[in-house]
Amino acid sequence: MKVIKTSLDGVVIIEPHVFLDSRGYFFESFSLREFEEKVQKINFVQDNESMSSYGVMRGLHFQKPPFTQSKLVRCVKGAVLDVAVDIRRGSPTYGEHVAVELTEKNHRQLFIPRGFAHGFAVLSDVAIFQYKCDNFYAPQADGGISIKDDSLGIDWIIPIQNAVLSEKDTKHPLLKDFTSPFSIDQDLYPELK
Repeated sequence: MKVIKTSLDGVVIIEPHVFLDSRGYFFESFSLREFEEKVQKINFVQDNESMSSYGVMRGLHFQKPPFTQSKLVRCVKGAVLDVAVDIRRGSPTYGEHVAVELTEKNHRQLFIPRGFAHGFAVLSDVAIFQYKCDNFYAPQADGGISIKDDSLGIDWIIPIQNAVLSEKDTKHPLLKDFTSPFSIDQDLYPELK
């Protein structure tokens, strides 16, 4: 796999080696050994999948400590714009984002470490989105930032006024009204020591 660094420390794009022939294609979508060699030590414990139609936007989500999650995300059908936002207090890139198109054709994945908010917008008629998490879902630890926060400077590609959002996602605060539970000095992976 090829690992591409982004402008946010720890957020990386992963491109698998795809083997094509007349029958179709094959690739390793995840190898713990290779991931830990090239990205970081990890212990994924839960896989999730969602299906959404064009214009659906989900995010910008995170889980508060001690239930913080890293995610390895990919789109297995259709196309999404996937976004990570740095929400670590004291980070030189606090409030900055990375946006990457993940599609069934490019097979790219995005790794979002703990301390970042995550969301995506569906660009195709239908998208099936899969992600690995290194901590279990804990509804009491849900957190979020408004996906409509203009101060983040995210070009969602689709018109934001046409976004289809869950009721929960309409209630997240703007970044300026948000107190992050994360700090650049915080050890976000104590269980891996």
